[in-house]
Amino acid sequence: MTRQLTRRSVPGFSGELITPDDDRYDQARQVWNAAVGRRPALIACAYREADVVAAVRFAREEGLPLSVRGGGHSSAGLAVADGALLLDLSAMKAAEVNAPARTVVAAPGLTWAELDAATQQEGLATTGAACNAVGVAGMTLGGGIGRLDRLAGLSCDNLTEATLVTADGSVLTASETEHPDLFWALRGGGGNFGVVTSLSYRLHPVTQAYGGIFGYTADHAAEVLGAHAYFSERAPDRLALYAVLLTAPPVPFIPPALRGQPLAGLLAFSFGTADEHPERSVAALKALLPPPAVDATGPMSYEQTQQMGEGISPAGMHHYDTAEWLDFVDDQVIGDLVSAAASATSPRSAIILKRMGGATERVGAGDTAFWYRRAAHNVHIGAEWTQGDPSSHRAWVHAARQAVTRASAGGGYVHFIADDEGPGRLRDAYGGNYARLASVKAAYDPDNFFRVNHNIPPSADLGPLSVPHTVPNRTARQR
Repeated sequence: MTRQLTRRSVPGFSGELITPDDDRYDQARQVWNAAVGRRPALIACAYREADVVAAVRFAREEGLPLSVRGGGHSSAGLAVADGALLLDLSAMKAAEVNAPARTVVAAPGLTWAELDAATQQEGLATTGAACNAVGVAGMTLGGGIGRLDRLAGLSCDNLTEATLVTADGSVLTASETEHPDLFWALRGGGGNFGVVTSLSYRLHPVTQAYGGIFGYTADHAAEVLGAHAYFSERAPDRLALYAVLLTAPPVPFIPPALRGQPLAGLLAFSFGTADEHPERSVAALKALLPPPAVDATGPMSYEQTQQMGEGISPAGMHHYDTAEWLDFVDDQVIGDLVSAAASATSPRSAIILKRMGGATERVGAGDTAFWYRRAAHNVHIGAEWTQGDPSSHRAWVHAARQAVTRASAGGGYVHFIADDEGPGRLRDAYGGNYARLASVKAAYDPDNFFRVNHNIPPSADLGPLSVPHTVPNRTARQR
């Protein structure tokens, strides 16, 4: 793009346009993952749905690829691409809670912290990210695992309607009764089908819990993972359960003497009011292990459960992540995970094992685009470092995942597919729903305009796929 751009360059756009010569440009193009330094041709900060329509139409007319930013928390940095128009939705913040109906209509710029704050005023919640800074739209479109998924289903399971701007600039509403094929695809198919401008969710009466983190020195790591595997098979749906292998961070609940030391921990959150005795599940889990070196458990609010990981993985760090759905965790898997944690190339890296099941698996694999309903666990392997050559960290992540593939359910969680993992891994992330997703893509985006994402080509041709660092500046005629 060679001509000088101003706000008037984009007809009908009322938001802010930021060009590479603007003083705000470098700050505006930053995302959560500091390893991503891509340079868009133009940043369009939308204030309303009409701005999204204007930006989509403009990008098509100018032959610009389009990336979309909500929370900007994609570990692969998909909110920004070289030479693209970055459509920033982060200023579009609104939450309309209907307490009697137990629903909320959310704007796409909200983070989960902001949506939780709005719904908790009415004693309600829906499944959201365990990291407060994650955007509601991006997480939901890729499935959405979180603290409440065993109790209430995935984020996408609680989506009842979405409004979006499609590749031709049209505004559509998708639900079970309007464009049901598109609604199916939005629940797990990612940002392949349009720019979502409104999301309606089902809410649940959740305000209180008992739990937190209790941790052990690294010599107890195998015992901790064993207790997680054993107890999670018997856990009630109200219990969210994670095992973590990491270096103890400098956060208030970690004793100073343990900070910077290898730690094996369990995060357990049992939801329910005091008269439902949520502490019993956590106590039964603790009884399987010796007294912990760290114990930060107790009664807490739902918002406090969501805030438990704050400060552990901050913005401004370099990140590289992958994940795998696992059918089981046995002694060999436990040994492989413990060995992988011990060989981490950065003290800020971590392995997180999350128990799935409950309400999540009671939805059919083909009922939404999210395929991995029957996977017992999700293992998330994340490298985090400050600066320098990423090659050793990336190699560690891949080696750790490869070590446990004998237990794989078939693929990885789409939100944690790394940018260099190849077409097979990306295809596997959509599982047995891939061909149907490609068909829906062909119906709503036949030119693959929305391709700066975990891309699904618009046909039944399952040829090479890629998640681009740089998207070619192709014109509409070339497409």
